[in-house]
Amino acid sequence: MARYVDIHPDNPQPRLLQQVVDALNDDQLIAYPTDSGYALGSRVGNKDGRDRILRIRDLDERHHFTLVCKDFSQLGQLVHVDNSAFRAIRAATPGPYTFILPGTPEVPRRLLHPKKRTVGVRIPEHAFVHALLDLLGEPLLSSTLIMPGETEPRTNGWDVKETLDHQVDVVVETGEDTPAEPTTVVDWSDSQPEVLRQGAGDWSRFS
Repeated sequence: MARYVDIHPDNPQPRLLQQVVDALNDDQLIAYPTDSGYALGSRVGNKDGRDRILRIRDLDERHHFTLVCKDFSQLGQLVHVDNSAFRAIRAATPGPYTFILPGTPEVPRRLLHPKKRTVGVRIPEHAFVHALLDLLGEPLLSSTLIMPGETEPRTNGWDVKETLDHQVDVVVETGEDTPAEPTTVVDWSDSQPEVLRQGAGDWSRFS
């Protein structure tokens, strides 16, 4: 059964945050709230975490994983951002946007798209996620929690626990339903941005 951790949305309790970080460092899989619905998360170095996310979401090897970052400096260590993209991406973060960009050598090859060598990156605007990443000290391997056959992410912790009680190790609750709209996904692996998914935020700024 998944452990259910109820954390304050604006001032996350250090003791409970540490429990979630300890679970991640123990290679456990978490379901956690963001500014665009729930997501699945594991430590970048957790090889099994990637495979568990693919199984839960019924996705194949071509799925673009997202590395959730605490700030733009951390993001810049993971992906190549050219001059045409730098200003626009920086202006849009933090926020509900995922950007597909070429990975740097910092990103394990198994997390990159098998042909394009790209990966998703984003900086959420969410107090719990910021506190978690700060304590974890590294990016979080993540994927929006959209179940097979569905088009919107899960938004409620108890619902996530009932659905995935035996498939994840920890479910984080912050007391409020999260927005039901997934992130807007922008592929900026070429010189021009391409909106792959119209979601939360003003996606027209990239079209």
